[in-house]
Amino acid sequence: MKSKIFILTALVGLASASCSDYLDKEVDRSLKAENVFNKFDNTRGFLANIYTYLPDAFVGYNDEQYRGASRDCMTDNAISYWNVHYYHGIQTDGFFANNHPFASTFWNNNYKAIRACNIFMTYASPDVIGNKGEADGVTGDDANLYDRYMAEARILRAIFHLDLASWFGDVVVLGDDEDGNPIVLTPGESSDLNRPRTNAADVFKWIADEMDAIKDNLPFRYSNEVENWGRINGATAYAVKSRALLYRASKLHNPDGNTTWWKEAADAALDFIKKNANQSNPYALYTNSKVDEINGCELDPNANYYNCFVSTPHLNPEYIISRSEWTTRNIERMLSPCGFTGAEKSIGRTNPTQNLVDCYETVNGLPIDEDPTYDAANPYANRDPRLNQTILHQGSIWGDAEQEEQRPVDVRPDGADYQELHGGTTTGYYTKKFLNNMSFKKATNYVHACPIFRYAEILLNAAEALNEAGSTGDAYEYVNQVRARVGMPPYVGMSQDRLRERIRNERRIELCFEDHRFFDERRWMLFAENGSASAEKTKPVRQQVFNLYSMSVGGEAEAPTYSVVPNSMHNVRVFNAPKNYYFPIPESEVKMVPSLGQNEGW
Repeated sequence: MKSKIFILTALVGLASASCSDYLDKEVDRSLKAENVFNKFDNTRGFLANIYTYLPDAFVGYNDEQYRGASRDCMTDNAISYWNVHYYHGIQTDGFFANNHPFASTFWNNNYKAIRACNIFMTYASPDVIGNKGEADGVTGDDANLYDRYMAEARILRAIFHLDLASWFGDVVVLGDDEDGNPIVLTPGESSDLNRPRTNAADVFKWIADEMDAIKDNLPFRYSNEVENWGRINGATAYAVKSRALLYRASKLHNPDGNTTWWKEAADAALDFIKKNANQSNPYALYTNSKVDEINGCELDPNANYYNCFVSTPHLNPEYIISRSEWTTRNIERMLSPCGFTGAEKSIGRTNPTQNLVDCYETVNGLPIDEDPTYDAANPYANRDPRLNQTILHQGSIWGDAEQEEQRPVDVRPDGADYQELHGGTTTGYYTKKFLNNMSFKKATNYVHACPIFRYAEILLNAAEALNEAGSTGDAYEYVNQVRARVGMPPYVGMSQDRLRERIRNERRIELCFEDHRFFDERRWMLFAENGSASAEKTKPVRQQVFNLYSMSVGGEAEAPTYSVVPNSMHNVRVFNAPKNYYFPIPESEVKMVPSLGQNEGW
């Protein structure tokens, strides 16, 4: 058994070689790949290992010192309290191509994963895996298992290309060669990578075409999701296509505003929705039920959204795919207000900005600067229920009641939750989304998973793409479904421009802290639209992207006062165009493979 484990580990290690490494390495025949792939358990294990490369918005919580906060801290949604976190360098354009911490990680890991997918598709054997179907009496999830595994690997390969193109723009596509064989580079084939990168828009289209070829080769949902939760399914392929075509149609990649591309993006999202509607167990927006003894069971708009992200992920009907379940209390430690302490100590460091908080409408369905009923002296009253389900602010009730820890959050300068040595808030806010109300006296672990794709995104993709394609009247249905979950009034009778603004706002608050805002800011080209930090100051705070704001809370705890002020850590973000639309290709890769070129400005 030791030798089998060693061989598998060695081949997985080969699959993990860096992009530059595999220019001068072929599959090492001395490792006897056939000795890995002639065993079912080893073959399945190799495929399972590829899943570990999936994008994960929670990965930074493994690195308290440099990344222990939400990656929305690279956007206008949040600021990291901890001043050595890498996110600050993104906000100030403080990195170079030779030291960019995220560029090297995202570039190398995605190409490692792509290589592993191609190795799997080259060596996996139907004789080993088995490929019996209904004609052989095999039904259910394990029917045609070889075909399923190959489809999983091909969809995974597309996801890694999607992640690459999202961060870097133009990238080298490593799909199949002209004979239809997965590209596993060898010395004689090194020219396959030593060439100019493919235009990002074409990469997104390639991804969509790949999904069209494979999306119906898998069950849309598995019949046994207890055993197969987290595995790539047909729904994942439909979701990948939807996002890829949405990004392709966006201004950053579609500067001429080709409405045909928007129509294709709309069709992709609608294809998911139609296919899903025909399932016996369709994906749906998560709703939390409460029992009312008089009226029976009813929905609770004040809990639906929050519980979507703290319920057990594999029981959540909204999650299409996520990286994995992670049993931990790191997220509780790193998100909770800094005043909660006991056997465990909180070090809350993801501070939502006032820019984000101001995006939450009043209960009348209007932006706060357009609703005369909004009371700046009582700013959190009568707001979109998602505000209190996403963000902890002055007066939010938090803490475990059974352990007598429950109390109002206090972010005044002399309050318990303002700042401590290792944690605190520079904005007056903490992040509640994904945060369980843990006792710090008797700390425990919780099951966490951040979705890569969830059903709400598909609905918002459909709304955005339909509106941009000129079908504004058809877009309302999908954005209003998302709003209805939390009891917000439906949108009606808007111009295309007005609905565009509201859909973008809806997307921002619905998908915050899930690794969407970084890409949305850029694909919509909001920095170019606003012009500069000084020019955008005529806009409401919610629409500013250069200037970041905080809530300064004063007065007494029972009668606080509120004042919106520039943030003390990053009052102005640095965004140099076109440089900061993408991360740089790691300098070491460009030196090894000059034909890759470098992203403009780096």
